[in-house]
Amino acid sequence: MDNLIKIGELKKPYGIQGWLWLFSYTEDREAIFAMQPWIIKTALGEKTLTVKNWRSQGKGYVVQLNEITCRNVAETMFGVTLWADRQHLSGLAEDEYYWADLVGLTVKSQTDNVVLGYVKELFETGAHAIMVVEPTDDSVDDEKRLIPWHKQTILAVNLAEQIITVDWGADY
Repeated sequence: MDNLIKIGELKKPYGIQGWLWLFSYTEDREAIFAMQPWIIKTALGEKTLTVKNWRSQGKGYVVQLNEITCRNVAETMFGVTLWADRQHLSGLAEDEYYWADLVGLTVKSQTDNVVLGYVKELFETGAHAIMVVEPTDDSVDDEKRLIPWHKQTILAVNLAEQIITVDWGADY
């Protein structure tokens, strides 16, 4: 499980031949197709899915999978999360990170030299990503914070020490 990263989600069926709408979590939406095979989690364990065909459709993508041959089966796949093994992901630049690697890290304020909490999740806005920082037992207070992921705010990320240092005061 530690080697898997969430990359997308299957949506409603498209047509009668088992095609599905696809929502990609990747920054470059089409990059998801290079991250094969896809893995889904079922009650019986992990299952592999392989892409037979895909195409851009309107503002999104539709996909035909080898393992889904008809609309009836496709209807059971709505909302299924897609995962990929890290070995199938592209390399990152020095200052880039997979969001999955940031979730759970401790956030420290360089401004006040205190712990603000931990990264619960990240989400994208039109301008930049936002870190949702939840308080912990050793946080300076019990405040939830929304901290922009921006080069002026994020000073350092140390994955080995599990710490993100930010230019963000406790009173912001």
